[in-house]
Amino acid sequence: MTIELLTALASFCLASSITPGPNNLMLMASGANFGFLKTTPHLLGVGFGFMLMVFLVGIGLAQLFDNYPIAHAILKVVSVVYLLYLAWKIANAAPISAADSQGTPMRFLQAAAFQWVNPKAWTMAVTAVTVYAPDTNLISILIVSAMFGLVNLPSISLWVVLGQQMARILTNPKRLRLFNWTMAALLIGSLYPVLWP
Repeated sequence: MTIELLTALASFCLASSITPGPNNLMLMASGANFGFLKTTPHLLGVGFGFMLMVFLVGIGLAQLFDNYPIAHAILKVVSVVYLLYLAWKIANAAPISAADSQGTPMRFLQAAAFQWVNPKAWTMAVTAVTVYAPDTNLISILIVSAMFGLVNLPSISLWVVLGQQMARILTNPKRLRLFNWTMAALLIGSLYPVLWP
């Protein structure tokens, strides 16, 4: 994998991991309601569960693409179109509302299992493997999974901290707008090596 592709992969991991989605909203709510320490099992479940998901999706896609090469081309086009749509949605996202304070923090295994029913996680995993591990070999899949491991956990940790500081940080519309536009630009920028190799 070239330095350019690794940089694009890191940008994709950052933009897709740090932007609003089911995991981050749940982590933010948990941080606001229970604090960082009690949210740690939830946080680790998301991080490690998603790394495992990327790896398993990659292994499955490798077989699919070997048997049906046209599937890779179709999935690549769909992934790029979805990323552009996601960037538009991120740039125009509405402020996040406060979460209900009732309940208990999610446990490690619950958070890991949630990845398999989270549409954003599915899209991130399929897109990452399709776009950044096009040869679908084991080394490429491990690199993509490891990159998410390096980038995802610190990124989603910020949402727990944001939950604790929600009133001060996320209620300012100018900051939220700047954050959303920056993440949307990073997401689009991560497509450069894919669209113009």
